[in-house]
Amino acid sequence: MPTVPPYEMSARAAAGREVYARNLGLVPAEAERVMTEHAGAAYTREAFEAAGGPGWQGHHLTDRDRSIAVITALVAQNVTDVRLSTYLSLARRNGLDEEALTELMVLLTAYLGQPFTSLAMEAVRRSAGSGAALR
Repeated sequence: MPTVPPYEMSARAAAGREVYARNLGLVPAEAERVMTEHAGAAYTREAFEAAGGPGWQGHHLTDRDRSIAVITALVAQNVTDVRLSTYLSLARRNGLDEEALTELMVLLTAYLGQPFTSLAMEAVRRSAGSGAALR
């Protein structure tokens, strides 16, 4: 059976792995292990390539801005599991407190409706102080 050559990580993927490590609160190798365990090697490589691009590497958004954007996108898709908890933890590390996260959910209710945001608000309350993240 032919062997698969080891994956050579591009500079962009390496930058993306650093983003995931920072977002998950892990060292890069551990972030890669966790991501691969949860989503598989091919998906993880692609995620690292994407995160190494201008969305996470640009200079016009702060990490706080990015946290708000990702939380909003997840809530809009009714994602309220550990993926949302991971970004809620990141948002807290980036300076959003419970009042700010509550205010964000109230704002999103006007645009998304109560079904998704009420579940997301439960996730905000559930993850408060827990440091919940994808691990």
